[in-house]
Amino acid sequence: MSEVLALDCVVIGGGVVGLAVARELAIAGREVVLLEAEPLTGSITSSRNSEVIHAGLYYPTGSLKAELCVSGKRKLYDYCRERHIPHKRCGKLVVASNEAEVAYLEKLLKQAEANGVDDCRLIDSAGLTRLEPHITGFAALVSPSTGIIDSHSMMEAYIADIEAHGGSIALNSPVLGGEFLADAVRLSIGGRDPVEIEAKLVVNAAGLSAWTISEGMIGLDRKTLPQRHYAKGCYFSLAGRAPAERLIYPVPEPGGLGVHLTLDLAGQARFGPDVEWVETIDYDIDPRRSDKFYGAIRRYWPNLPDGALQPAYSGMRPKVVGPNGGGAGDFIIQGHEMTGHPAYAALYGIESPGLTASMAIAERVKSLSLG
Repeated sequence: MSEVLALDCVVIGGGVVGLAVARELAIAGREVVLLEAEPLTGSITSSRNSEVIHAGLYYPTGSLKAELCVSGKRKLYDYCRERHIPHKRCGKLVVASNEAEVAYLEKLLKQAEANGVDDCRLIDSAGLTRLEPHITGFAALVSPSTGIIDSHSMMEAYIADIEAHGGSIALNSPVLGGEFLADAVRLSIGGRDPVEIEAKLVVNAAGLSAWTISEGMIGLDRKTLPQRHYAKGCYFSLAGRAPAERLIYPVPEPGGLGVHLTLDLAGQARFGPDVEWVETIDYDIDPRRSDKFYGAIRRYWPNLPDGALQPAYSGMRPKVVGPNGGGAGDFIIQGHEMTGHPAYAALYGIESPGLTASMAIAERVKSLSLG
């Protein structure tokens, strides 16, 4: 090992949230180094999602998910326009497939309004047919401010901002362990050129690995770590033309928002994710899972042809509440009051709508009394 390298601010994790945090701190004048264990930024959870800009409909009022999704959505749309990031405010429909589910849509409309999402409305079956002739249902909730984004272009813009404000990104730099010192955090960094560093501020934004990073910190009270659960979601792509111009969501299921129709910016349709609670991280897709996809999709698109779905990709959600807790759970953003150290902040359970909320999450981290 070489001598200890003294740094101002270190962000662990180069996914969309880690990049957003590093960007915000760099713009605020901190000298920032972002450590990413993989050869590329954004190659794990951030590259395995629906690329949806969420409106903020579902989350409990007063939760971090609700607050940061709604404010993050506004910031993200503004940022996309300023930086010419490919995106589309295509809107979405939450579809009630039977009369009993209409009551859920009415409840969801009130939830959206309580969260500050004031552009939603309910439509009946005829209104649904006028908007999307191939989609069927008893009623639907229209969310005009839901959109889609090229997440890779978004992350490239974050990286450009980090570097423009003097920050740097170290790839292939896994954090092997750490130790709380009096007013700094010492980290052991692996990779081709292992190094020991001491930082005045360390922000653990490592996503799926956030728990492992914290568990490796000597001096951290393990009681500060929330529960850790993994929810795996598979996506299947559609062979042929998309049946809708908007995103189509069913009434949610425990742990997720149901098998929904999403679109990429080229108009290609994919469906997912489903929810499978797992103990370990893997991204294999069992083609037989498509059997349940056909049934779920035909609740709102009855004319889905047999054999039209092909396995696309899968993603993992880091969750702080398991299936027995209903699969919900909020973002957890810990400053020094919760981690017990003035130089250490940690983020857990940053799943959907983490991409949408990323800039607002970063602002929240910056506002903490840190380092």
